Amino acid sequence: MAKKAKAKSDENESVSAAAPAGEAPRIDPLLLARIRGDLGDRQTITKIYEDIAHAFIEFLPEVFQTDTPFEFEIGYEGVETGFLDDLIADLGDTYALCDASLRGWCADYTLACSNTFVMILVESLLGAATDEIIEPEPRPLSKIELELAKMVFERISGVMRSVLSLNGNVEPVLSAPYNAGNRPPRPEGYLDPHAAVLNMKFKIGDIHPAFAIVVPQRTLLKTKVVSAKTGGGRTKKEWTDQLKAQVERSNIGIEARIKLQELTLNTLSRLQAGDIIPFNDRKDVRVNVRANGKDLYVGELGRTGAKYTVRVKDTFGTEEELLSHLMG
Repeated sequence: MAKKAKAKSDENESVSAAAPAGEAPRIDPLLLARIRGDLGDRQTITKIYEDIAHAFIEFLPEVFQTDTPFEFEIGYEGVETGFLDDLIADLGDTYALCDASLRGWCADYTLACSNTFVMILVESLLGAATDEIIEPEPRPLSKIELELAKMVFERISGVMRSVLSLNGNVEPVLSAPYNAGNRPPRPEGYLDPHAAVLNMKFKIGDIHPAFAIVVPQRTLLKTKVVSAKTGGGRTKKEWTDQLKAQVERSNIGIEARIKLQELTLNTLSRLQAGDIIPFNDRKDVRVNVRANGKDLYVGELGRTGAKYTVRVKDTFGTEEELLSHLMG
């Protein structure tokens, strides 16, 4: 509760702090922040974000619907003000985060998206119809899901960029997305700025995953919102091809398991460095190739030059089943 109280502190009226007799009055920190342009009144901040929210409601579904196999609407969920890091922490651990910057506007703002939306996106990629998708249980995103989350953030930041009046053809620079629980600590001496969060949601049937944008108030107070432009979109096939290409470029840790000759517990407990355990197979050595705890392929152990190798002989499932497992 203390964190919430801190995050709401800038909504209180500023007054000059009392000073001991004989000393000059100290300026209240909130009043000083207002004088410096670091803190605005709630009405002004809300109006700026409402204009941006209108652009998301109007254009973000179009951007996604030309790319994805399901339809949805966008809803506005309001604005919260406070300190930037507190606002991000208040979103909770079931979000993917992305650090962003946009030259000429803001050097450090944050995009956030419910993990469940990315998981639903993966389901749709694997062929699930909209009416077949149920709300998944929130969990940290896998490595591949985080790579797909970057595409979500690119579209959100693209619509955001389209409403900003900026000089030149500049584009947002996005970090690799990460789970909220893995958010890196700030450097020593970092001063947490006053900020505001725009809360939005995707409406996919009865499922309403959220997304949010957290921006320092100093930036928002200087923001000029203009009419948004959609910028066009790609076909569903182009979207699917890009997602599959992204998956194909992802590095997956795999391991090979070889069955060794059975040993008695007494013999096993006495093994020393240099002792040898024979393979169980007498001819071609069978190997099970695994990733993410699941058997993927059956192979044979071999050797090429100085390196041992595994030649794939068979699979443990269809391509769709293997892809579904690896993406989850």
